[in-house]
Amino acid sequence: MMDTNALKDYIQVNKQDFLDQLFTLLRQRSISTQNDGIDECAALLKDMMQELGIKTNIIPTAGHPVVYGELIHDPEAFTLLVYGHYDVQPPEPYDAWDSPPFEPEIRNGKIYARGVGDNKGQLMAQLFGVKSYQETVGKLPINIKFVFEGEEEKGSTNLAAFVEKHKDLLKADLVYTSDGPSHNSSSPLVLLGVRGMLSIQFDAKGADRDNHSGNTGNIVPNPAWKLINLMQTMRDPDGHVKIAGFYDAIRPFTSYEEKLLTKLPYDQRTLGEKIGYPDLSLDGPSYYQKMTGEPTFNIFGMESGYTGEGTKTIIPSTARLKMDIRLVVNQDPQDIFEKIKKHIGIHAPDVEVTYLGSMRPSRTEAELPIIQKVVGAVEKAYETDALIQPSMGGSLPDYVWTGILGLPSVIVPYANFDQHNHSPNENMDVDYFLNGIKCTAHVIHTLGK
Repeated sequence: MMDTNALKDYIQVNKQDFLDQLFTLLRQRSISTQNDGIDECAALLKDMMQELGIKTNIIPTAGHPVVYGELIHDPEAFTLLVYGHYDVQPPEPYDAWDSPPFEPEIRNGKIYARGVGDNKGQLMAQLFGVKSYQETVGKLPINIKFVFEGEEEKGSTNLAAFVEKHKDLLKADLVYTSDGPSHNSSSPLVLLGVRGMLSIQFDAKGADRDNHSGNTGNIVPNPAWKLINLMQTMRDPDGHVKIAGFYDAIRPFTSYEEKLLTKLPYDQRTLGEKIGYPDLSLDGPSYYQKMTGEPTFNIFGMESGYTGEGTKTIIPSTARLKMDIRLVVNQDPQDIFEKIKKHIGIHAPDVEVTYLGSMRPSRTEAELPIIQKVVGAVEKAYETDALIQPSMGGSLPDYVWTGILGLPSVIVPYANFDQHNHSPNENMDVDYFLNGIKCTAHVIHTLGK
């Protein structure tokens, strides 16, 4: 039996110790894209896990190492694989932070630091949830394995190869991830998939150098217009992608999954304010369908010519455009890249396209009994109904679990909706952190039944 009051009391009594340990991890830089503090953070995390009684090793990859831990009491028992990441985004711009990004502090009930929501706070909540269960209930009823990688913020470049190489080590029955923000309504959220992503770059060239826009206007081609015109052949004003075969492989939501979308709360005005777009006009079902069940075709950066103060009347010699294309099950990033290259070969063969990275989409069936058990555990932990969302709008390396290991995978975010991950003043509400500890313990208990 789990004494829920004893669990709550234990978490409250140990609250300051939990926060102190989290702050220690937050002070350690671990910026994966800059290789800043990664090895030191992996070593620190290993020590912290071992202090909690978890058998832990640092396993090298072709890039940053994986911190792997396990608590095995019976090789034949149900095994939960917990995934998270210890790397963080770069903190720039520093002057936009109200407090130094690697000097965590609490203001108005929120912890402010780079990586607190994404993903160190959620990672530590998982570890402390295990500890809290052991201290208030006793022996773990299941086996638990931990995979904490150091490259999620740079696309989990080597995670798939790591999983392929260590399939036997990673044998499990379910993968459990706490990452991303909770629902904007503050209700507990259970996510069953992710959108994939393809990142690409387009480069166009005109003359060998910038030219005077008067002397050579109408004479020398402008590569910026070349890219603009190309984009118009690829997407119509309504957002429909015109690349041949782009939508062919998409697996639509089942009727049950569509029904789940209609149950998700939606406040158009409040959500518009939270995302900084008060002109939001979608209805609820359309919002969730577009965010979780449809691909995107997003330009995230363009550069060409002069963009400083005043004017500089030139025809630029080069232009560059970068895109991130979110994909849904069962779109294959490599297949989509080949279709884009074919399209460019027809419409702008002199434009160079470069593959920058990708992540496959993933989705676990909502109807699975094991998923329903997790939902029940989350509801007991938060003492309210949980929201079930077939997919999140963002991308995580969920496919390595569902595709390579063939396991069901569930994501239960512990961070608040307004955590500002990837932005200045990243934060995690203290209560959300503590609730994540409690939720982890409930999940362990329910899966052990």
